Amino acid sequence: MNAPEERAQPLSSTPPSPSLAAMILLGLSLMLIAFNLRPLFASLSVLLPDIIGSTSLSSAGAGYLTTLPVLCLGLFAPLAPRISQRVGPERTLLAVLFFLTVGTAMRGMGGMAALFIGSALAGAAIATGNVLLPSVVKRDFPHQAALMTGLYTMALCGGAASAAAFTLPIAHFFDDSWAAGLVVWALPAALVLLIWAPQSLRSAHGSSQVRRNVTGLWRDPLAWQVTLFMGLQSALAYCLMGWLAPILRERGLEGVEAGLVVSVSIMVQVVTCLLVPPLAVRCRNQSLFNAALALTAASALIGLLFAPVSTVWIWAVLQGIGQGGLFAIAMTVIVLRSPDSHVAAHLSGMAQGVGYVLAALGPLLVGVLHSLTGSFASSGWLFAALGTGAAISGWGAGRTMYVKARSEEIGSAGRRA
Repeated sequence: MNAPEERAQPLSSTPPSPSLAAMILLGLSLMLIAFNLRPLFASLSVLLPDIIGSTSLSSAGAGYLTTLPVLCLGLFAPLAPRISQRVGPERTLLAVLFFLTVGTAMRGMGGMAALFIGSALAGAAIATGNVLLPSVVKRDFPHQAALMTGLYTMALCGGAASAAAFTLPIAHFFDDSWAAGLVVWALPAALVLLIWAPQSLRSAHGSSQVRRNVTGLWRDPLAWQVTLFMGLQSALAYCLMGWLAPILRERGLEGVEAGLVVSVSIMVQVVTCLLVPPLAVRCRNQSLFNAALALTAASALIGLLFAPVSTVWIWAVLQGIGQGGLFAIAMTVIVLRSPDSHVAAHLSGMAQGVGYVLAALGPLLVGVLHSLTGSFASSGWLFAALGTGAAISGWGAGRTMYVKARSEEIGSAGRRA
């Protein structure tokens, strides 16, 4: 079934056309926001062995800690479209940056309670930002959706890569303080908060008396395929960000070298994030892209687990190609399968809400399996299952059609307009 012609439907009453400079500023700002949505995960990964060694945290407890923010991504994602309709997406993103800054700073207070609470607060903020970025792109860049999706997913990967590469050297600089290595990532979030505040407060896309209701989404098979694809590929991604550095350190690499391997893998993702969406949208459908990238990412992760240590750099690059393309195409599919920006926001909320709850099982199971067996070898079966499931659901999600959901106006009194 071929997708019908795009129907442009603004989130609120149509504002005057913005200037080119304003659009460039908006695009850059969205990339800066995206950059700050991943250091939370990668910074913890490279410091996890140090935290376990200097505290009473067990391998199972480390699994819970790496899982907590991912679980929050799923629990809070469905709330994002509702909050956005009340206060506007720009102001909601401003709140995202505020709570992300506070939560990230709390993780560096040194105690276990602050570490868990800060991770949960930052995870809730990231969940909201994850959901809103595709809908803002769909609304403000309708003719450059693939390019903008590639750019902001590139920025997401860039934030993760930066955290993987620089967190451990920063911790070493501050007398091997893991708390300092975590808290430093509150600074770029605070800086972007200051940059975004003037744009959000003067935005014309604030709350509106006329709202829209999206129905039929949760009964649509295609929407569930998009959701499973998002969840299973995310499970692979958070296994990588949460556990690859500990896996490599257990295999004999030094901490800084393990962090660099993770960083190189994620930096390769930056390139594929930019290249894959424009290429994928030129194809008749994205099914083959989705399946091939899922199998590549999972196979390379298994290679990092079992292949000779001398080959880890090769597997890291291959994993970066697969995982970066996989994440970018998963976000692109949300936009491509949505007939308008309202459905995009709700499909994004569904895919990331259910998907990230599913994804949270990935890093949790890695920690539990390590606690039970004393090694990471048993995780290979988990990686294989996640990759196969992502390939199957991705094949269905890549079909050229729209989800069967309706977007209808609702008056201020709650009646349909």
